[in-house]
Amino acid sequence: MTASRFEPAADPRPTPGTLGRSRVLLHLMHRSLTLFVSLLLLSGCSAKLDPSQHPTPESLYEASMKAFRSGRWSVAQQGFQRLTFELPPRDDRSADVRYYLAECMLQQGEGLEAARQFRRVADEYPRHRLAPDALLRAGDAYLKLWNNPELDPAYGETALATYTELLGRFPSSPAATRAQIRVAQLNERFAAKGFRNGDFYLRFRAYDSAIIYFKDIIAKYPRTSYAPKAVLGLVKAYDRIGYDEEKKEMCLHLEQYYPGTEDGEGRCRG
Repeated sequence: MTASRFEPAADPRPTPGTLGRSRVLLHLMHRSLTLFVSLLLLSGCSAKLDPSQHPTPESLYEASMKAFRSGRWSVAQQGFQRLTFELPPRDDRSADVRYYLAECMLQQGEGLEAARQFRRVADEYPRHRLAPDALLRAGDAYLKLWNNPELDPAYGETALATYTELLGRFPSSPAATRAQIRVAQLNERFAAKGFRNGDFYLRFRAYDSAIIYFKDIIAKYPRTSYAPKAVLGLVKAYDRIGYDEEKKEMCLHLEQYYPGTEDGEGRCRG
């Protein structure tokens, strides 16, 4: 009888080469899956509202609102843009459509056109529930366009005028409460810009120009944190050019309206 040979059992552990190939395969699978998901999301973001699937204004409105609520601004904008032409005249939803169209534009960086559309809602539908919010968002659009206060302040001034209009037209609305906060913030920014200019001229001894800027801050933005600084700036300017009566007047103003201003008491005593 032939003695049977016993073969050694195979080692269950993977060899270094096999382990390396497995890692490569896993990496490739992960990249493929990531690419697939990215393409799927991209196709969803660039999707359009098919007119054949939304043949009526009602179905198109519902689809547009659904896209808006999910943050698909481009898709929603397409639908609302079509609805501005397809809704019957004097349809109750016209103001809503125009408002949400403007919101989509604002979310996608089309600030100037968004502001125009918001204004249309406030001006063409002044009794609509969205009219106050439309004015607020128009101001927000202009404020967003004023991204560099040191440059042309036109957009900032337009934003301030829009918020002020809202306070005058709809003073008891919730939007007006928010507008008051925006106005205070804008005034602070304008006052800061003016004070920097005044302080610049003061440091370079252009006292007449400095005085103009400081007086402008006191007159236009008396409730900002820069108003007492502007009064103190006038005290410094008048002191340096020897206008004792004007300096005394500003010291009294500082003591009456802005008591406790840093360095104020020392400047006025000196």
